[in-house]
Amino acid sequence: MNVLIIGAGGIGCYYGAKLQLNGHSVSYLARGEHLKAIRKKGLKVTHEDLSFHEQVEAIDIHYLLQNKSCDQFDIILLTVKSGSTADVLKDLEDWLKDSETPILSLQNGVDNELLIAQYVGSQRTIGGLAVRIGGHITQPGEVEAKGPAQIIFGSWPNHKSESIFYTTAIESFAKTFNEAGIPTQVSSDIRYELWRKLLINNGVNPLSALTGLDTRSLTSHSVFSKNVYRMMQEVASVAHADHVTLSKQDVDEMFELISTFDAIKTSMLIDKEKGRPLELDGITGAVLKRAAQIGIELPVSELVNSLLQNK
Repeated sequence: MNVLIIGAGGIGCYYGAKLQLNGHSVSYLARGEHLKAIRKKGLKVTHEDLSFHEQVEAIDIHYLLQNKSCDQFDIILLTVKSGSTADVLKDLEDWLKDSETPILSLQNGVDNELLIAQYVGSQRTIGGLAVRIGGHITQPGEVEAKGPAQIIFGSWPNHKSESIFYTTAIESFAKTFNEAGIPTQVSSDIRYELWRKLLINNGVNPLSALTGLDTRSLTSHSVFSKNVYRMMQEVASVAHADHVTLSKQDVDEMFELISTFDAIKTSMLIDKEKGRPLELDGITGAVLKRAAQIGIELPVSELVNSLLQNK
């Protein structure tokens, strides 16, 4: 299988390395010092179950546009920050046309698939999420990942919709990923799964960036843990704006999951420490946008979002 990873960060490089080790051809779209380091020294990925340090095909967008056709790839994994999704799709708009290659989003938030579908159609859009994985670039050319690193994906927005990427191919991709040692499940309602993950993302990402605490420190703290739970409840209260129902059981399950998961720095905390833009618009911003649409207030999410915007 020929795979293109758009966004050679912690998540993209980990899954790319797993696929490459299982004999698949992987191209990593990167930029800046990270791209230079990979080309010079190879890509290094460390994980409790993986030690990868090999030469890989690291390319920039200019090389991709001039030397590769979209149809050369069997699947594209989109792993950039949600705030970059629109820009990437716009830059690749002409390149993506006249192809049947599907795009699998493994990003935070619930709006990425909507954007992808606008550019290539829902019949080429695969919704997905990386579950129980933390990953980031430790220095140019080197990536560290933690956790079981599971994937859930499915045709967007669900398998009952019209003009979707055919489910037999989804099952084939899942088989390939599992054979590569990536625990993968197919969901018949991926939009529901994305909203379930948003429960966790909105619960811990903004608060971790605000406090500087990892996930375990947040969920074990007598005060912070209550507000993690409240921010998760606020997500559930607006999900019906996207025709998704999240129950108290969903909130409780996701709170239990993040409370018992390894202590990790969230991606938003790492971005804040490195002085990079925060994924606020794709996470809390998405929640607040739905709240505005249906006319309700979310006091904790609004407060945390405002504090981060003005810090």
